[in-house]
Amino acid sequence: MPIDTALVGALHVDFIGRQDLTEEDPLHHSLFQTSTIDALVDGNYDGDISFTELEAHGDFGLGTFEALDGEMVALDGEYYQIRADGRAYPVDGQTKTPFAVVTLFEPSLSETLGTTNLAALCKRVDRLSGDASVCCGVRVDGHFGYVRTRSVPRQRKPYPPLVEVVKNQPVFELRDVSGSLVGFKFPDYAQGLNVAGYHFHFITADRSAGGHVLECRLDGGELRVDREADLRVELPSDVSLPTSDQAASRSETIDRIEKG
Repeated sequence: MPIDTALVGALHVDFIGRQDLTEEDPLHHSLFQTSTIDALVDGNYDGDISFTELEAHGDFGLGTFEALDGEMVALDGEYYQIRADGRAYPVDGQTKTPFAVVTLFEPSLSETLGTTNLAALCKRVDRLSGDASVCCGVRVDGHFGYVRTRSVPRQRKPYPPLVEVVKNQPVFELRDVSGSLVGFKFPDYAQGLNVAGYHFHFITADRSAGGHVLECRLDGGELRVDREADLRVELPSDVSLPTSDQAASRSETIDRIEKG
């Protein structure tokens, strides 16, 4: 499959098939992703790979579940499903995912944070990571005065597009909790392949609740950043690579979905 050079930028992007999924060890400073955000936006919610397969590629990440059944958080090698009730549940390895991105989290940059909100946090990561053309895994552990999250309920066929699903998404407000932000920063050229900019999920320290982050206020904590050099994307047979023109036209839709 030809690669759209406008989507590659400074990141080495490798498109692989199912036959290339098995490997003994995850690659260092490398992201592994199944499918594309464009496919998910279009309503492609059928799972492609199992979480047992996904776990072989990373101990940190985010995504969703077959039939869009909630939000996924992977942290310290443990995978959790945040269902439409806002609660976190351990993931069955046989469950499948239609979209997820994971990495072996090995941060090389860190910074102690005081009180900050989500927008200011993203600016801190920008300054800390430097090069705007690279991807980063971003983790923040700390105490949060406020976290506003969402999840999504399991969908039935024929699947509606994602922009319709989030119109009725359950939203949760967590206050005075310790926990972790798990997320990624993708450069602008990756729009359509993944979400350009920042995408965070949250889980409480006791692993009881969380979801896709809409807003937060951190009272204090530790920021860690892993600069990623490579992206390996497993494309299902019915998913094609987005073009730069498609990515540009989808930008507003994806932004509206991500911000709720």
